[in-house]
Amino acid sequence: MEDTIEKIRIYGDPVLRKISDEVTGFDDDLREIEDRLIDTMFSYRNGIGLSAPQIGISKRVLVIDQSFGEEYDNILTMVNTEIIESAGEITVEEGCLSVPEIYEPVTRPGKIVARYRDIDGEMHEIENDEFLARVIQHELDHLNGILFVDRINQVRRKLLSKRLRTLSKEGGAV
Repeated sequence: MEDTIEKIRIYGDPVLRKISDEVTGFDDDLREIEDRLIDTMFSYRNGIGLSAPQIGISKRVLVIDQSFGEEYDNILTMVNTEIIESAGEITVEEGCLSVPEIYEPVTRPGKIVARYRDIDGEMHEIENDEFLARVIQHELDHLNGILFVDRINQVRRKLLSKRLRTLSKEGGAV
């Protein structure tokens, strides 16, 4: 398992700002990316979701621990995900492995319907108005080059600017 644990890319790493490429091959290479994402996510105590750019891969793949830390085998792998409906609004504190030790309130749609492919390329839709909806949106942002700190209000972002600059200078991996 250690061979598949990657270093998390942190704020300042250019791969986190790229729009990820669509996945076209549902093959062993994609399964390897999935394994690396899952093993890396579980190697971090507070990891409940991880996207490919966070381990330096600019592909539209993300994984979510649907048990939120309770089980190892309740993983949702989403490929080429898109939100096709959203409604409402809710503000909840978020954090991110790529922006360590910063937690801020983020406003997002409270309910979503997302369309995605699974690891075998089969199309699915998921509707959720709970924590899973927030995690999907957070991880999908990564695939679009957006970090949760981009979504916080300007006053809070200004207050965090020194910490963000420090992270950006490091701009490597933790």
